[in-house]
Amino acid sequence: MGKREQRRGRRAGEIRNRRLVRALPGLIIAVGLVLDLITPPAFTPVPLFAAAPLIAAPFFSQIGTIRVGAAALLSLAGLRFYGETLFNAVPSIELLTVLTVSVLAVYINGVVRRSNEQLASARVIAETAMRAVLPKPPDRIGGLQVAARYEAAQADEFVGGDLFSVTDTPYGVRLVVGDVRGKGLDAVEAVAVIVGAFREAAEQERSLEGVAQRLERALARESGRRGGLDEAEGFITAALAEIPPGATLVRIVNRGHPEPLLMYSDGALDVLQPELPALPLGMDLGVWPDRADEWALPAGSTLLLYTDGLSEARNADGVFYDPAERLRGRIFPGPEELLSALTDDVRLHTGGVTTDDMALLAIVRPAEGQPERRTTVKIVGLGGGAG
Repeated sequence: MGKREQRRGRRAGEIRNRRLVRALPGLIIAVGLVLDLITPPAFTPVPLFAAAPLIAAPFFSQIGTIRVGAAALLSLAGLRFYGETLFNAVPSIELLTVLTVSVLAVYINGVVRRSNEQLASARVIAETAMRAVLPKPPDRIGGLQVAARYEAAQADEFVGGDLFSVTDTPYGVRLVVGDVRGKGLDAVEAVAVIVGAFREAAEQERSLEGVAQRLERALARESGRRGGLDEAEGFITAALAEIPPGATLVRIVNRGHPEPLLMYSDGALDVLQPELPALPLGMDLGVWPDRADEWALPAGSTLLLYTDGLSEARNADGVFYDPAERLRGRIFPGPEELLSALTDDVRLHTGGVTTDDMALLAIVRPAEGQPERRTTVKIVGLGGGAG
């Protein structure tokens, strides 16, 4: 089932639920009327008439809640008038009870509406803040086609610890995809530190290794400012990549991050494993020299970077999602189509239940005329220090 079909299914379910909720107060009042007419005088339907406005309060507008309360009150008054007991003591108390509950329902409706407005405002602020930290990149950067996607584990969440950034620099198109080990506002603050440091370093550092070292120093400064980063948010896995101007290669520095994938125009696929494993950023375990690996990037090929929210997504049997296996042999017209198909496939694998956010970034080197066949040359780049 694709993303569009899933949305249609959810929308249809929401419409059915809304219709049921809107019909429920009227049904309860109708049941109260019928029961009062067919049962002995000792039976009272007052609890049903009182329940109707309370059920309407969280879901109806203020006018709708008032109308339900008035309908319940008039229905009960009509029953007592029909039974010629309207002005007796007990019916008067029943009417007062329904009136009191109706007034309370209107008050509850106001509280719920204000809470919903505050929640909606908080969501807008969170979404705006996240978009400011992780702006969507342009469709084309430095002659390359680009697409990025942030998929939150919860549908209404906009703030998380995954990150991506792409920028065109004098040294080529540089990009980063990373994952903060943690959640909450501390994780978002770490994301802001890394993204800000990357944008600055990508413009200034001559080597990709130098960019990685600048990110390391930025985390160290942040840790010192805060008196030590929280253990959960104290390190970040990241993959940094660089595609030099006019070059047919990509350089990658991988700091403990899931290996990027290189997809070719004929459907073949390579997993870009680093020559030497490296620790994540922010792990203060001594000096760790960064070393960029290089891979050929033929025309028509696609570089895919992602966070472990993709590769650690599980199905009902606990089987992890394998992006390399699922994408091998498949061809996509562009990076947006690739990311859309990938997110749909993950939802299909997990049954729509995910426990971690995921960031996806796809870079396509457009084909020049006919798509080139893939090349199997892998070149190990020389290590470089911080610039």
